[in-house]
Amino acid sequence: MTHISSRFKEVTMEEIPDITSDMVDKLRKLNINSVYQLAVQSPLELAMVISNAYFDVESAGKLIANARKILTENEILSKDFSTADDLLEKRSKISKYTTGSSNFDTFLNGGFETQSITEIAGEFGSGKSQICHTLCAAAITLMENDSLDANDNGSKQRSPGSIIFIDTENTFRANRVYQIAEQKNLEPEDILKRIYHCNVYSSEQLELLVDDLPKSIEQYNAKLVVVDSIISLHRAEFSGRGTLAERQQRLGKMLNKLRRYADIYNIAVVITNQVISYADGSHPGFDYMKAAGGNIVAHGSTYRIFLRKSGKNRVATMEDSPSQPYQRVKFSISESGIQDVTSYKTEEENSGW
Repeated sequence: MTHISSRFKEVTMEEIPDITSDMVDKLRKLNINSVYQLAVQSPLELAMVISNAYFDVESAGKLIANARKILTENEILSKDFSTADDLLEKRSKISKYTTGSSNFDTFLNGGFETQSITEIAGEFGSGKSQICHTLCAAAITLMENDSLDANDNGSKQRSPGSIIFIDTENTFRANRVYQIAEQKNLEPEDILKRIYHCNVYSSEQLELLVDDLPKSIEQYNAKLVVVDSIISLHRAEFSGRGTLAERQQRLGKMLNKLRRYADIYNIAVVITNQVISYADGSHPGFDYMKAAGGNIVAHGSTYRIFLRKSGKNRVATMEDSPSQPYQRVKFSISESGIQDVTSYKTEEENSGW
């Protein structure tokens, strides 16, 4: 059985209303070992994998709804209808993981949020992976502060959090995280032990990994999941116009699952995205870039950040946010990861930006 971290409230499968021991056994054979894992399932997909004449989509939907009801009663999930002040209270429990760059963290209104998907899009070399590496190094110390759980005696018990890094472009470098941590006077060895990395080589493998992600989140007590990048494999394998609809459908399913995981497990999900370049006829020689994935990725992300190069520096633009204005910040990349541009205003004026 999958180990559940002490960070998650212990709610047994047998507590779910109307569930039978036979159904619990079937779910466990499918590696669905906790109420959390059941709560993030899709009724259609669950009904298909169980393949029982007496278990249809409606039955699967009721079972999943009952699992979510248990989590709601334990104040893990919000009620179907909550007052605005209840939602404000829930927002106060959200964690934010910073990069250590004060300007960039202010730009994020404090850092990368849990219960959200943050998309970072940009061309090659714009700093997407560097932000992810910096975040991996800097977030660990904040996770330690979030990992104090009350036990039955009311005392505090430390349960170190971890990071899951899903790598589809072979961009992750452990030595880079080590270098950033060392420059920030952190403990590199401890940080590397708490980053769980997985190389992914096909869109099907990525989809299966996302399907099974709840078990890994519980097993490793993950508080941050990074997918670098979300679209590269699907974009390479579904290249023709005739495959576009299937590609978008599969991307949509993955993002929908990641959104449910972020909410139920109270984790931060950070995805990187590639760009599409268009020639601008009104300005010869100028290419217009936008994030790949169309509306599926746009609607699937809570926050959308677009990066571009600006000489030796980089510019991040908040393209979409439910609570923040359209704004920009300039940053640079050094041995210590991403960092503030000290002469920000002067450089901006000189470059005409």
